[in-house]
Amino acid sequence: MSDDADDGTDDETGTGAGATDRDDALAWETLEGDVDYSCPGFDVRRDDVRLPDGTETDFHYVDEPPSVVVLAFTADGDVVLVEEWRQAVGRVNRGLPAGTVEADDADLTAAARRELREETGHEAGTVEPLQAVEPANGFASSVHHYFLARDCEPSAETALDFNESIRPATVDYGAFRDAVLAGEVRDGRAVLGVSLYEARTE
Repeated sequence: MSDDADDGTDDETGTGAGATDRDDALAWETLEGDVDYSCPGFDVRRDDVRLPDGTETDFHYVDEPPSVVVLAFTADGDVVLVEEWRQAVGRVNRGLPAGTVEADDADLTAAARRELREETGHEAGTVEPLQAVEPANGFASSVHHYFLARDCEPSAETALDFNESIRPATVDYGAFRDAVLAGEVRDGRAVLGVSLYEARTE
């Protein structure tokens, strides 16, 4: 598939319910809303809502821009990973290159190429979409756009954010897949990325 193919977007990439969902008997009515807390990367938003039975209450959730996640392969078939300190769980995490879609990104494919380059120093020969998912839509507006990158080469310098502690790693894909299937990899984006790829290649 060429880089001009569908970029993985769909009608459910924005915050809140789609137009047709608002007519569903389960739909909540948003009366008003505001940001209760803002920090680099995301906001904590409060919506005042009316439930289907008429009850009025509030609902807090994490509101953040969409992200890209890249399952990247070298020409030899190895997978390009990032080893990154994750403060929330207090350990080094082994996962896939990923990052936030920026306002001036021409398209999601360009964002995927950038995040791969900045986090690992690898340039991709080809990039194609896998799938878009909402990983935690019970409490977050997050949309993750998964991409498959091939023929990746270490031809660029990394450009990490000030609060990123990352070490790129290139490992045998089969070994990494087996570690995912054995439950040895805890990173949700890595587990889902490998699962999507394996389902596609069955």
